[in-house]
Amino acid sequence: MAEIRNYTLNFGPQHPAAHGVLRLVLEMDGEVVVRADPHIGLLHRATEKLAEERTWIQSLPYLDRLDYTSMIINEHPYVMAIERLLGVEVPLRAQYIRVMFDEITRIHNHLLSIGTQALDVGAMTMVLYTFREREDIADILEATTGARMHGAYYRPGGVYRDLPDRMPRYEVNKFKNAETVRQLNEARSGSLLDFIEDFTNRFPIYCDEYETLLTDNRIWKQRLVGIGVVSPERALQLGFSGPMLRGSGIEWDLRRKQPYEVYDRLEFDIPVGVEGDCYDRYLVRMEEMRQANRIIKQCIAWLRADSAKGAGPVMTDNHKVAPPSREKMKGNMEELIHHFKLFTEGIHVPAGEVYSSIEHAKGEFGVYLISDGANKPYRFKLRSAAYTHLSAMNEMAKGHMIADAVTIIGTMDIVFGDVDR
Repeated sequence: MAEIRNYTLNFGPQHPAAHGVLRLVLEMDGEVVVRADPHIGLLHRATEKLAEERTWIQSLPYLDRLDYTSMIINEHPYVMAIERLLGVEVPLRAQYIRVMFDEITRIHNHLLSIGTQALDVGAMTMVLYTFREREDIADILEATTGARMHGAYYRPGGVYRDLPDRMPRYEVNKFKNAETVRQLNEARSGSLLDFIEDFTNRFPIYCDEYETLLTDNRIWKQRLVGIGVVSPERALQLGFSGPMLRGSGIEWDLRRKQPYEVYDRLEFDIPVGVEGDCYDRYLVRMEEMRQANRIIKQCIAWLRADSAKGAGPVMTDNHKVAPPSREKMKGNMEELIHHFKLFTEGIHVPAGEVYSSIEHAKGEFGVYLISDGANKPYRFKLRSAAYTHLSAMNEMAKGHMIADAVTIIGTMDIVFGDVDR
């Protein structure tokens, strides 16, 4: 008899379906995975350590760069943690703006997640559809923050600035004729809120298109149904959260269970799966996008009513935390001192420790801070959902084929900036 041995295979770190710099060491029995050992740390950028050497505000842009598929939402738990230590009240308008952008980011994330998972298992068209909508969201982010990706828009005490009154428009050039530009600019003739509202009206139609392409697609179901099954009890033991936990049938969502900002004022449903497989997690993400769209519509309605009354502030008036306006700073000595101290030293946060978490698109994303009263964190620790989910790779992949390992990585929705931190 010939000696038959398992062989070891490197999946990555340069692999198009690894969703980042993942080195997965697979022990194979033919095409069946016997053991999957994820090796991480190949993208490590020391965010937690770097933050200890920078002021509270200077560390904020690092948060955008963690999960680079859903940027602005990463800033939310960080500014909430600082606000809790400071005891600062956030204006209601700023809370609605934050929630609206959290949900826009949730759609932004799930579009990439579903599009690239389909690409991983062989469906080329899907990612082209989802990036069409991501382009609109990138335009919204650029109009509001000035950057298409890393906006650094949230601030302790509110948001950097109010929503713009107009959207940037396309101009005729050698690539776009007058008729094309006219069609592209139809939704851009009003304010940013008008453009977001137009997007929310169109988005359910796009969701129907995705479902037509995938939900009852025979090949898609063959690749996802029954793959990577995790029972509700095991999902809890593994520390799952977000769509990974809800896909296993557990209705846990921090927006409902531990409401923050204005989520307790909004109406939305929490989708849950039944089987706990890759297909259920796909369905959960699809429905989450529809529910996020519903939340955005409610935020738009409130922000419009607030604007009609004369828009309220979007930043706290505590000048130990937020700089005074340019006008006041140039006409008043006290305001000038506040401005100077904030931009040279930064905020001094009272001594204490705090953990703040939000319902990120990938699961529970938390920030743990210790302050010693200085103008920078004493300790800074991030709780990444993707890191926890990746730890279950061996359990989910064992007994499946090598092609199914790709599906399982896709369903985890991992991003390595987030995992390696």
